[in-house]
Amino acid sequence: MTYANFTRGLVSALALVAGVGMAQAKTDIVVGMQLEPPHLDPTSAAAGAIDSVLYANVFEGLTRFGPDGSVNPGLAESWEISADGTVYTFKLHDGVTFHDGSTMDAEDVKFSLDRARAEDSVNAQKGLFAGITDVTVIDPLTVQVTLGAPNGSFLFNMAWGDAVIVAPESIETIKTNPIGTGAFKFDNWVQGDRIDIVKNPDYWGEPAKLDRATFKFISDPTAAFAAVMAEDVHAFAGFPAPENLPQFDADPRFQVLIGSTEGETILSTNNKQAPFDNIKVREAMAHAIDRQAIIDGAMFGYGTPIGTHFAPHNPDYVDLTGNSAYDPEKAKALLAEAGFPDGFTTTLKLPPPSYARRGGEIIAAQLRAVGIETEISNLEWAQWLEQVFTGKDFGLTIVSHTEPMDIGIYANPDYYFQYDSPEFQKIMADLTAETDPAARSALLKQAQEKISLDYVNGYLFQLAALSVANAKVMGLWTNAPTQATDLTAVYWAD
Repeated sequence: MTYANFTRGLVSALALVAGVGMAQAKTDIVVGMQLEPPHLDPTSAAAGAIDSVLYANVFEGLTRFGPDGSVNPGLAESWEISADGTVYTFKLHDGVTFHDGSTMDAEDVKFSLDRARAEDSVNAQKGLFAGITDVTVIDPLTVQVTLGAPNGSFLFNMAWGDAVIVAPESIETIKTNPIGTGAFKFDNWVQGDRIDIVKNPDYWGEPAKLDRATFKFISDPTAAFAAVMAEDVHAFAGFPAPENLPQFDADPRFQVLIGSTEGETILSTNNKQAPFDNIKVREAMAHAIDRQAIIDGAMFGYGTPIGTHFAPHNPDYVDLTGNSAYDPEKAKALLAEAGFPDGFTTTLKLPPPSYARRGGEIIAAQLRAVGIETEISNLEWAQWLEQVFTGKDFGLTIVSHTEPMDIGIYANPDYYFQYDSPEFQKIMADLTAETDPAARSALLKQAQEKISLDYVNGYLFQLAALSVANAKVMGLWTNAPTQATDLTAVYWAD
């Protein structure tokens, strides 16, 4: 071998090693998502897609959910609770700054909580803050929150995305330029395409391992499959094409993560719109639905049947699927008793997720078999929020409620499905005031049974957490205790 050939070979080998090293030291990631957020303020919208991008990454609360669903310290490093359970004194981490460089202190906590509980608040989960009677700044790093009555769920409530801490000066532009305290900073939003976040070099806690993350919006399941297979997308949380998971599972380039979510997937029913204001009609509809057929047809077998609005993995879950077992003949008899022997026609408004669009076609056929005709409308997410969630202009819809332990929404008669039960409201009020674990468990079981037997909604299945990722991406959540794509501990393996 000549010296020139040896040199060329050495240079080529070094280049190859350098190339491998560069690939292994990857510090950016592209994450696929099916739904694009309508805007970027988690404290003023019900869209879970906002939290999917921003929770923990950009915004933080006093407490935060861990990947196992535990409630952990967030911006509050510690807290003390008064003997009567009504006063929480939070000690904040020192040295925390917002992404614009301003200091995060007790005044920002007071502003955020007062804004969320204000009369004119547009917070989608305003009920989380209803028990707060006062927020007092003790000193820059100490804030005291007083409740009207003890609330055993208060620290849990403060971990929701709706309870993140925001800066007063950022509110004017928060929907397009979110400024939080998290390990990543918002960088760019190309609407209809992607959102970019970058590492926050001044983060107060454990710094992010990634330098940059891009959330790429791909609504079409076929396109999602192609993007992951081509490795243009490195991870896809909530993968919308479950039929393709075996193909990824067999390919060593990828990992498939199958976990649980807090997503109760329901046939939401407008309880104030005739004929759904008649409990017999709602019961008939419940018996017309074959849950397993929906799980098999829309989700390719992924999902757990539910008979109430509660996650099966929760220790207090009660299996009430028997209350609404598939029985089309019983459904027809109930419709006749309710005065609809020939059935009726209603609307079925479907948001973009696959479970809704695919499940909607199956449910429409099942309802048609007992005489209920549905007029299907496929809505974009912003249209669904406007027409269904805010406008209450619907008969039926299908949606997965991904907020954790959110059975309390049934105590709000103004919530979009408009269920108004003083008995249920009392159960929730008693639960809020109760701190004894055994008594709370009994009340939660009562609550599940009440809405199941009132047939408030058609309870379908618990959404499975289905994610696909490059085999070298580490630190992704398998389960989804809240709707989030927490990238704060994600990194590329060597």
